[in-house]
Amino acid sequence: MGQAGCKGLYQSLFDYKTEKYVIAKNKKVGLLYRLLQVSILTYLVVWVFLVKKGYQDVDTSLQSSIITKVKGVTFTNTSELGERLWDVADYVIPPQGENVFFIITNLIVTPNQRQETCAESESIPNAMCYEDSDCPPGEPVMTGNGVRTGRCLRAGNMQRGTCEIFAWCPVETKSRPEKPLLGKAEDFTIYIKNFIRFPKFNFFKTNVQDTKDRNFLKSCQFGPKNPYCPIFRLGSVVNWTGSNFQEIALQGGVIGIQIEWDCDLDKAPSECNPRYYFSRLDSKFPGNSVSSGYNFRFAKYYRNEAGVEFRTLMKAYGIRFDVMVNGRAGKFSIIPTIINVASGVALMGVGSFVCDLVLIYFIKKSHFYRNKKYEEARSVMLPPQQPEGSPVETPQSAAPSLA
Repeated sequence: MGQAGCKGLYQSLFDYKTEKYVIAKNKKVGLLYRLLQVSILTYLVVWVFLVKKGYQDVDTSLQSSIITKVKGVTFTNTSELGERLWDVADYVIPPQGENVFFIITNLIVTPNQRQETCAESESIPNAMCYEDSDCPPGEPVMTGNGVRTGRCLRAGNMQRGTCEIFAWCPVETKSRPEKPLLGKAEDFTIYIKNFIRFPKFNFFKTNVQDTKDRNFLKSCQFGPKNPYCPIFRLGSVVNWTGSNFQEIALQGGVIGIQIEWDCDLDKAPSECNPRYYFSRLDSKFPGNSVSSGYNFRFAKYYRNEAGVEFRTLMKAYGIRFDVMVNGRAGKFSIIPTIINVASGVALMGVGSFVCDLVLIYFIKKSHFYRNKKYEEARSVMLPPQQPEGSPVETPQSAAPSLA
């Protein structure tokens, strides 16, 4: 038996096995099968290859650099500052031209402050007092401007007053102007220069037209006819976000400028063009909410002839711009092409699987098709083999009975 088993195993090494296919003459299942094949093929060709460009190798590790410049001047005449001409060095912070910059459009100015004692602002709730014991010396005023000195200052015969503080005096007491100081800033221009590189393909591009004409950037402005002139009018940028310039200039806000690069490197480099999107990033609350807008304080310091230090405190309202860049580049590669084609061929098997389920479980003649598809094989007991040379026994007939 051992020798026979080894012989059978050796012979089975050269056997070839193939699947048995059953052709089901059922129009409904056949139609379903073809519809599934067409759907999978359409998905593979239209979505994977035409829309998503599945035949391309993709690089999303975009390297980018932003340079910004603002141009424009305006004139104001106020009681705090007098007649003043504002240029880019006055209203742009920081001046380096980074991807995040701020344009001042409104100001609260507190001039000639110096460090001495004075009454805290009445708008600070924690500064209110009735007697000196309410102003413990050395303690800072919460959300206030200085440190308490221990005295409660009352005007005239008033019972309630404010704590005396050591601070930059006089403290800021003015409210926000009803009209923006730089209301004409909407005619300022913003120049945004962007350099990009896709390291996987060593591809470089910029959003500025390559020209030797020195007057090009002095005379052009961004538009459908000048996509490579990234000079934007400030008022137009605000309008593109759906906001009103005078409103945002009064209380401030944050605007996002997104530059998107979607480059098909199988085409000419001139087909790789930037797209610009503008959006309001800060939450716009209804009415005159205290949570609306964007502002911060800064000061300019100087000394008089006696060496006493003074400063001018400015609470600046304005528009903060965040310039963001993202993109992708794709180029033909055989590896993703093979992977997506193989995935599509594998999906074809889903059609056969679904149709098999319908055929053997959900239609009226499912039992018939199931019996045709699956055959049940039973083992058969064979008679034992006789050794060679042994006599073969013949069956004996029954002896006739004698009457």
